[in-house]
Amino acid sequence: MTSPRFEIQHVDDFEVTGDGSHLSWARCPWCDLTRVAGTGSYSTRAKVLWSDTGLYFLTDSEDRHLTCTLLEDNANIFTEDVIEVFLQPDESQRVYFEYEISPLNVELPIMVSRSQQSFHGWLPWHYTAGRRVQRATHVRGGERASHADVTGWSAEFYIPFALLAGLGNTPPERGSTWRANIYRIDYDTGRSTQWAWAPATGSMFHDYWNFGTFVFK
Repeated sequence: MTSPRFEIQHVDDFEVTGDGSHLSWARCPWCDLTRVAGTGSYSTRAKVLWSDTGLYFLTDSEDRHLTCTLLEDNANIFTEDVIEVFLQPDESQRVYFEYEISPLNVELPIMVSRSQQSFHGWLPWHYTAGRRVQRATHVRGGERASHADVTGWSAEFYIPFALLAGLGNTPPERGSTWRANIYRIDYDTGRSTQWAWAPATGSMFHDYWNFGTFVFK
């Protein structure tokens, strides 16, 4: 399976709102995520931009029910509806950053150390001010609430390069490449359905050797 590549356009910094209303998003095409596990048929798509200071993500997920109850940051939100992003700036390192966000705007940011046999996530240290992810979510067709019936939801977030300090190839320059993936998990059927931008990972979304590639333009 061919590894996907995404040419990311450079923009000036802007404020995230959750609905992708900033004009910078108009210059960026959507990329579709592919269902890799489960039986759900919802469409899922994403956009990515970068500035001198960080990466911007916008995801749009068709949905019918918000299967999420967890309200505290750093909880195991991957057990409920969630969007996940994986960033491996330096392929020579067996570490990468994972960011998760739920429809209720609850987050889980972790640095992951991975081997062929196991992996473990670590919460960021001094996660404040310029090192903190800016994020917002927006729900269509219903309330942003646990178990609400909806027609879809979007997540918009900005990951500062300062949060990734210590990883090689960070911050990127024009022409830099990072390995990456964008993932979605949904539980409307009672079991998890999963989508991936780099579908070669399948349901094993921590297999960084199957990530796609971000190209910084």
